[in-house]
Amino acid sequence: MGRAAAAGTGAGGARRWLRWLELCFWAAGAAAARGTDNGEALPESIPSAPGTLPHFIEEPDDAYIIKSNPIALRCKARPAMQIFFKCNGEWVHQNEHVSEESLDESSGLKVREVFINVTRQQVEDFHGPEDYWCQCVAWSHLGTSKSRKASVRIAYLRKNFEQDPQGREVPIEGMIVLHCRPPEGVPAAEVEWLKNEEPIDSEQDENIDTRADHNLIIRQARLSDSGNYTCMAANIVAKRRSLSATVVVYVNGGWSSWTEWSACNVRCGRGWQKRSRTCTNPAPLNGGAFCEGMSVQKITCTSLCPVDGSWEVWSEWSVCSPECEHLRIRECTAPPPRNGGKFCEGLSQESENCTDGLCILDKKPLHEIKPQSIENASDIALYSGLGAAVVAVAVLVIGVTLYRRSHSDYGVDVIDSSALTGGFQTFNFKTVRQGNSLLLNPAMQPDLTVSRTYSGPICLQDPLDKELMTESSLFNPLSDIKVKVQSSFMVSLGVSERAEYPGKNRLGTFPHGNNCAFSTVHPRNKTPFIQNLSSLATRTELRTTGVFGHLGGRLVMPNTGVSLLIPHGAIPEENSWEIYMSINQGEPSLQSEGSEVLLSPEVTCGPPDMVVTTPFALTIPHCADVSAEHWNIHLKKRTQQGKWEEVMSVEDESTSCYCLLDPFACHVLLDSFGTYALTGEPITDCAVKQLKVAVFGCMSCNSLDYNLRVYCVDNTPCAFQEVVSDERHQGGQLLEEPKLLHFKGNTFSLQISVLDIPPFLWRIKPFTACQEVPFSRVWCSNRQPLHCAFSLERYTPTTTELSCKICIRQLKGHEQILQVETSILESERETITFFAQEDSAFPAQTGPKAFKIPYSIRQRICATFDTPNAKGKDWQMLAQKNSINRNLSYFATQSSPSAVILNLWEARHQHDGDLDSLACALEEIGRTHMKLSNITESQLDEPDFNYSRQNGL
Repeated sequence: MGRAAAAGTGAGGARRWLRWLELCFWAAGAAAARGTDNGEALPESIPSAPGTLPHFIEEPDDAYIIKSNPIALRCKARPAMQIFFKCNGEWVHQNEHVSEESLDESSGLKVREVFINVTRQQVEDFHGPEDYWCQCVAWSHLGTSKSRKASVRIAYLRKNFEQDPQGREVPIEGMIVLHCRPPEGVPAAEVEWLKNEEPIDSEQDENIDTRADHNLIIRQARLSDSGNYTCMAANIVAKRRSLSATVVVYVNGGWSSWTEWSACNVRCGRGWQKRSRTCTNPAPLNGGAFCEGMSVQKITCTSLCPVDGSWEVWSEWSVCSPECEHLRIRECTAPPPRNGGKFCEGLSQESENCTDGLCILDKKPLHEIKPQSIENASDIALYSGLGAAVVAVAVLVIGVTLYRRSHSDYGVDVIDSSALTGGFQTFNFKTVRQGNSLLLNPAMQPDLTVSRTYSGPICLQDPLDKELMTESSLFNPLSDIKVKVQSSFMVSLGVSERAEYPGKNRLGTFPHGNNCAFSTVHPRNKTPFIQNLSSLATRTELRTTGVFGHLGGRLVMPNTGVSLLIPHGAIPEENSWEIYMSINQGEPSLQSEGSEVLLSPEVTCGPPDMVVTTPFALTIPHCADVSAEHWNIHLKKRTQQGKWEEVMSVEDESTSCYCLLDPFACHVLLDSFGTYALTGEPITDCAVKQLKVAVFGCMSCNSLDYNLRVYCVDNTPCAFQEVVSDERHQGGQLLEEPKLLHFKGNTFSLQISVLDIPPFLWRIKPFTACQEVPFSRVWCSNRQPLHCAFSLERYTPTTTELSCKICIRQLKGHEQILQVETSILESERETITFFAQEDSAFPAQTGPKAFKIPYSIRQRICATFDTPNAKGKDWQMLAQKNSINRNLSYFATQSSPSAVILNLWEARHQHDGDLDSLACALEEIGRTHMKLSNITESQLDEPDFNYSRQNGL
């Protein structure tokens, strides 16, 4: 009993001790709750006691506050007598806790669960070094346990993406990478890609990867990958859309295989055969590049022509046979038939009676021959007599004809031979046939369409000239002019195209004074002289002439941009020269070396033996887009041996000549006549030639066909004039204003295509709507005009209107569009002017009227600026104000630098004559204040008249 009581007393004491300990923990918990107000901290632990420390079944998780909604933090532990939250190192008040208590049936331990709410205001008011955090502290009989720290943050997602995806154009099977950087947000936004508003599932398509830093990667682009791609960013707060990026997967065109070579287009002789390919393997798609290269290849072919046989000449007659016959034969060997040709037609052997029937036939006497044989013999005699009579009459007619021709070799009808003087006479000439070479200067072409009356000196030729002029080779081209003169002597007629001043200028190619004295051609020099005349008559060139004296003048080649300025005083007084100028329109004689190209026409001025005292100005058009960075341009001259030598580079310093390069022409100051041309050597691939593109049209032989011819020629007026001349012969009509195309020296070819053809009115042959011209053919197009022809066919004859576009473009270069809208009926077609006719009315101007600056004003300018002063030569300022800043040493060597500068100004301003700009330049220098444009007509004419009167004109 005592032990049992003691045991009972011990057990009861233990329970009382545990109860007391529980009350202490409860009091401690209450004090902890109150301690938040009193500033006292709860103990971190209590003395150890047998049992289990609290174990957290659920710890608080990180949470985000969305907008203004508070969040709840939860904590659950066992065994736990009490659980409190501690946020940012401070205990949360007991009133803010919501706790629940339960019993774990499996272990019999108490389970306590606590909740607290955290508001947006609490988080915003916290300003610590880290995020707002909360932690659970649980008590049991043995002590305390702490949970993990749970952070509380305010969730947001900004509107703008840090990087939007950008559109791409990629070739097929290329890699596509679209970058996307979503907007800043808490928590970090998740990225999703849309294609055409449909989500992209990278797990179902191995070709697409969206895992790499929000980027979209398509390893090998397919045509189906083309579309609009959008980057979507989303978190617990909101969703954001990026700008759409368009991805285009294009396909570059590829050539198909070549077709077989076609049959030779001719059955006999030299022809061509072709093969073609199409840009369909694959065809260009989604803006892919068209195939480079030629779609059609042509090669020459030769088919053996059938040769028909032809007879050789008859052999000699054989010896007369006893049968009174002889034979002759011939063979079919001249030539023999070959390649399927026909054999000779006719007999290869011929026989006839060799005694005219006088021998015995069949051993019979002559008197026994039948009467029919005798009659045949008499017929032969009759026919022989008639033949002899016809021959005699023909001989008589030929003799009479030769006699009459021998008395009219010169083609001159003498009307009156009483006047034998060679002085001034009145004579008429009119044309009978085309072409006349009997001029002292064979370069001058008379007007052979009208009859004219001239009063002028007729100069008698010496006997050597008469002997020369009777040569038939000289007079053959002469008989187309019939001259009636009042003299029985032969005269030499010098005719100029311009007869405005018959009394002022004395005609003739050679220099002469007051007397009419011509050079004599010696007999040993007759043959070269005649050959020279014939060669000049057959030369392919444009040509103009004029007679100039001491007053100088201007010679213009109409519609070519080529002109020649002869300054006043360049020709000595009392002398006059017939000056000519021509442009070579045939194959250029200047052969390009290396990468050098011809940039201008070959211009010839003469006579070559003429000597001038002042440099003359030659203006030559060119087709280069002037740039010292891309071109090295040279002036070249042809020697008497036909070789070309470089005179100077345009950028060089020289005292022998001067070159001033304008955008469309080069003005050259020269001392000697000859043949000149401009060449260019491209320095870079950016060197540009200016091409003029034009389209001409005309009806074809087939009434339903209409031909379009597109020309690409050098941008020089003379090159286009040649095209216009050819088209006039072919009946072509200019359909659109010509345009300029800048053609680069980058070795890329030229494509010409016909676009926008009305589909139900016109059609074009397949594979001919686009033609390609190799680079070298265009770059050296000065050899001959370059053109491509297109043939259009109407569906019905009632279609009379044609509308289409002509596209001319250089691959990786410039492009021009010609809009064609025309009527194919000539009566309804609008005419487009080829050239401005401002310079064609007066190809040669002489005297003061040829110059823009009046002579008296010119004299005053030269006298002012040629005089040196303390600051140096004033002509240098005159040159500078006229944009002449290079190679001034050339002008320093001239007797009057200002006069040469003004000559250059005249050459540059032959069309505009902008005297205001010159007056402004003079005023800026401060040497004169005259306004040239305000000078009255009387002020201009009076000094010129006085000057002309002083020179005896």
